Formats: sequence, C-alpha cells, structure tokens
Amino acid sequence: MDGVVLGVFLASVFFGGIVTGLAGFAMGLVVSGFWLHILTPVQTAALIVGYGLLVQSYGLWRLRHALRWRAVAPFILGGAVGIPVGAALLTTLNPDYMRIGVGVLLIVYSTYALARPHLKPMHAGFAVETGVGVVNGVLAGMTGLAGPIITIWCQLRGWPKDTQRAIFQPVILAAFAMTAVSLAFTGAVTIDLVRLYLYGLPALAAGLWLGIKLYGHLDEAAFRKVILVLLFLSGLTLIVPWSVFG
Repeated sequence: MDGVVLGVFLASVFFGGIVTGLAGFAMGLVVSGFWLHILTPVQTAALIVGYGLLVQSYGLWRLRHALRWRAVAPFILGGAVGIPVGAALLTTLNPDYMRIGVGVLLIVYSTYALARPHLKPMHAGFAVETGVGVVNGVLAGMTGLAGPIITIWCQLRGWPKDTQRAIFQPVILAAFAMTAVSLAFTGAVTIDLVRLYLYGLPALAAGLWLGIKLYGHLDEAAFRKVILVLLFLSGLTLIVPWSVFG
C-alpha cells in the first residue's frame, strides 16, 4: 500500500471515528465508500467489524451509567437469531432486493421524520422488541449494517439521547461480535490486515475523542437530526450498488 492510499485510509478512519463518537454508530457507512476503492469487500467488512468492536466497547464504557441490560436483552436475543438467518439468505435469495427495500424504507422514514419532527413515542413489550432485534440481525447478516433498524426503533420510542445510545450501542456491539466469529472462521483475518488495522488505531482514537467532545454539545433535538441524516445516508448506501464505489 503506497503513501497516498495509506493516507486515504487513515483520513477515512479519522472521519469515521468522529462520526461514531458523535452518533454512536455509522462508521461502516462513512468508511466503506473510501475503502471499497482500495480494499476488497471482505477486507472492508473485517476492518469495520474490528474497529467497531473497539469503538462500541469504549462508547459503552462511557455510557455505563445509562446501561439497562434488561432493556437490551430482547434485541440481542433477536439479533442472535437474525444474523445467521441473514447470512444464510445470502446464499438463497438475491440480497440486492433486500438491500434496496430496506434502503427505501430508511430514506422514506428519515425524510418523513425530518419533515415531521414531533412523533408520538411508541410503546412495546418483550416480544415486539425481540422481533425488532431479529429484523436488525437479518439486515446485519445480509449487509453488514448493524445500526439502522435498532436506531430507528430507539427514535420511535422517544427515549433521551443517552438512553438511545445505551440501547443501540450494545446491540450493535453484539452484532459485530457475532460477525467477527463468522469472519474468523472464513479466514478473512490475515497478517497484512492486522498490520493495517494497527496503523489506523491512532487516527481512530483521535477521531473518536473529537466526536465524543462534539456529542457533549448536542441537545436532544440536534442528536435526533444527526441520527436521521445518518439513517438517510445509510439508505442511500443500500440502494446504490457497491460496484459504483469499486
């Protein structure tokens, strides 16, 4: 990897760290458009998962005062079912149809919510939230995006920003952990990839620190808008074929 390519990689890691520190998710959304120019899809997925495990763990530690594991449990249980289902569907269904459908849903929802900022909070029980976890897991297994569905649900519940992050960040972390296991079995992790991962850690740390500082200056309304914009962009990345980036 030459100097220019490495510079692009490090700059994208830094920016991805800022976004993750600010919003609590979406690093994969930020970096994939850059990395798919210079890395293979498998390498991109492995690095997103590797960095995601690190930043989500750190984010959870900072939000440990707001964690409610009983509230998180149904989403993680559902994800444990949904992720292998999503991965299996890749071999039997055309994943493009699924990605486009979910992409349209994310765009429609985020556009509507930005235009109508005052939505009545929803209420639901264990069964419904487990179902949300399954859907979130299926999307993660098929596309690698572990954040959009669960963040939409947290917005629909009308929770404060710290509560939202204390729900969706452990769910995303669990999804990354399950994905990491499957990637390890496929042989996606190589010595060269580990070396590249280590190169990016200082840039990630700097970006994450800056993003967390910015998060501290967001009020509830601003945080909601940041999440909705990122959901809109997530929808676009699902609709636009990855071949456009490569």
